[in-house]
Amino acid sequence: CSFTNGPENGAQPQGVFLPMMAGKLRVALLQLKVGADKAANIANAVKHIQKAAQEGANFVMLPECFQTPYGTKYFPEYAEDIPSGETSQAMRKAAMDNKITLLAGSIPESDGGKVFNCSVAWGADGSLLGKYRKMHLFKLNTEQVKFDESETLTAGDRLAEFDANGLKIGMGICFDLRFGEFALNYNRRGVNVLCYPGAFNMVTGPPHWQLHAKARAVDTQSYVMMCSPARDPDSVSGYVAYGHSIVVDPWGEVLVEAGEDETIVYAEVDLQRITEVKSKLPI
Repeated sequence: CSFTNGPENGAQPQGVFLPMMAGKLRVALLQLKVGADKAANIANAVKHIQKAAQEGANFVMLPECFQTPYGTKYFPEYAEDIPSGETSQAMRKAAMDNKITLLAGSIPESDGGKVFNCSVAWGADGSLLGKYRKMHLFKLNTEQVKFDESETLTAGDRLAEFDANGLKIGMGICFDLRFGEFALNYNRRGVNVLCYPGAFNMVTGPPHWQLHAKARAVDTQSYVMMCSPARDPDSVSGYVAYGHSIVVDPWGEVLVEAGEDETIVYAEVDLQRITEVKSKLPI
């Protein structure tokens, strides 16, 4: 089941935190508008994390590059150390303050003179649950959009997963979604929820975003969650994100999909549904 607009559609009332049965998550995807002001971007994320927790979510996911404009020239400027940087510390505190598991989208990470597109997950106790550096760097060469992350980013070289209330979460970022073997490798490691913070654009988003979400879900008989920045036609970087943050179940059913504006969408992830699909269609 899913709910899209807070308590009136199935979440707990604001301020009520009820324990969740093992094997279930109430997830919130925060589709955030991103501007040039890094501190304002971080503050906006913290505000929306609090709102999602108040509306009953115990697992919150942020978009790719939620504290930086999406552009190769911005990545080195906005890059930080992880976990000591200001963004990581703010996200750690938000996870603890709101008693949630937080998959904090991605930010540019500075390490050893290199910059990585890095996703970090935080536990409700402030522990660092997982850290993943984007392995497949995005490159697009069309008349409308030309982009090459490798101009300033270095690719990661390993998978990362973590446990959340009896479910095993696999971490990816955006372009990783296009690689079926990447998802299958997670599947072989026992992962049953694939999370991709991502910023598809107006060229690739309409034909490929939902298509790939469904494909990876059906390939692996897992949940797939993809969280995008909100669409901003006046983006400072000139890169316009598609939006449409989405949760797909192991049967390929879309549980919830956002539009283009800044919003929060909610869904329920249930291990029993995964077991049911695997029983109906053994592969």
